[in-house]
Amino acid sequence: MDKALINKNRLRSLYANGLSMMDIAKKHHVSLHKIAYWMGKYGIKRRSINDALYKKYNPNGDPFKIKVPASINEAWLYGLGMGIYWGEGNKADKYSVRVGTSDPEMILIFRCFLEEICGIAKSKFKYSLMCFKDTKTESAKNFWVEKLNLNSDQIGKITSLKPLGKGSYRKISQYGVCTIYVFNIKLKKWIMDQLQLIKYNKTLIMPT
Repeated sequence: MDKALINKNRLRSLYANGLSMMDIAKKHHVSLHKIAYWMGKYGIKRRSINDALYKKYNPNGDPFKIKVPASINEAWLYGLGMGIYWGEGNKADKYSVRVGTSDPEMILIFRCFLEEICGIAKSKFKYSLMCFKDTKTESAKNFWVEKLNLNSDQIGKITSLKPLGKGSYRKISQYGVCTIYVFNIKLKKWIMDQLQLIKYNKTLIMPT
């Protein structure tokens, strides 16, 4: 790599556009050590491992675009979506946004929230199903496919669980629990930040 190719602006641009230091080294047929040296010399801050992976899997930037509600209907949808996540969403997994419920209407509303407020493309949605072992899996799958207007192959992993006895679980979960999820660490952080704002009665914030 000659001096022209070690130009600070070029190195910064390559790195900012999602190439890893190893990618840059391979591109210019030099060692990783040399790229690391010039990164340090130019004061270019390195990405964390999580940031590097995010760049790798999202080379065109965030696959979502948050919309500030501009009408009563959008405000209602924002509130419903956040309420559903507050009550039914998975809070522990920081890498994905997940809502699981036995109520298909709730899934439909949350999916609409993800599309209309969060700007998520339908192709990004994934679904899984959890059934009890005394439930006919195929019937449960067909139920969710029809209610959510999906193709059969859009329902991914199906988990069977031991029945919970003779209680009311069968009426509540006759067709199992469906989970809709989207993998994106930044979207998950934004939603969790929104929940904190709602708790303290503050306003919506945009992701950085």
